[in-house]
This record gives sequence, C-alpha cells and structure tokens, in this order.
Amino acid sequence: MEIKVNIGDPKSGKTAKLVLANEQTKPLLNKRIGDTLKGDELGYEGYEFQIMGGSDYCGFPMRKDVDGVMRKKILIVGGLGLRKNTKGRKVRKNVAGNTVYENTAQVNLKVLKAGQKPLFEEAKPEEKKE
Repeated sequence: MEIKVNIGDPKSGKTAKLVLANEQTKPLLNKRIGDTLKGDELGYEGYEFQIMGGSDYCGFPMRKDVDGVMRKKILIVGGLGLRKNTKGRKVRKNVAGNTVYENTAQVNLKVLKAGQKPLFEEAKPEEKKE
C-alpha cells in the first residue's frame, strides 16, 4: 500500500508532497507521532523530520494520546478529531492510533533540520512563444 507524505517547512511555510510506494514506506512503519526520522531514509540528504500526525485509509485522524494502530472510539472534549464543540459537551468519536502501519494512508512530517539540497523545487517561469 502506498502512503502520501506531506512535508511541512515551518521557516518557508510551504509543504512538499510525495507518494511512497510499498518498499519506500518501511522507514515510516511502526513509528509514532512525535518520533524523529532521518531524511536520508526518504531521499532527502541531511534533513531530519518529525512525525506530526496523519490519517488511516478511511480518513480517521491519528491522535497522539491513543496508543496502537487500531481505530478506537474515544470520548473527546476537544482537539483533533472534533470540529466545533459547545462548552461542556463530550462526544464519542472514532480515531486512529498514534502508530504508522500498513493501512495508514497519509502522514504529516515537519522539518526539524534542513539539509543542503532545497526541499522545494522553484518553478521556472514559462517562456512565451509567439
């Protein structure tokens, strides 16, 4: 199964998107939210990333406070997985665990340490043909 990876750079405010195939996902498997990851494993020399979150194949968000890989139905007062909530209301919602596994569809990464090669390819302006 493939995993979509969003790499956010806090300095520039931009996000790089890439899709990892089956063999390329091995460095991400069994990592938890908050773990660090060397950029060399994903093809970015000198970079260091931190896993910030993600979602499973059905779109349920990963929560840091839910251990494991399975989906769980938890009581949420606020935060991730709950849109708008009135004061004092508790809602039971399905969320994914904090560990990346085979059925994780999307993972969000944050750049902790930048490497020499730029993360984002600058778009060149197209030449006009007359």
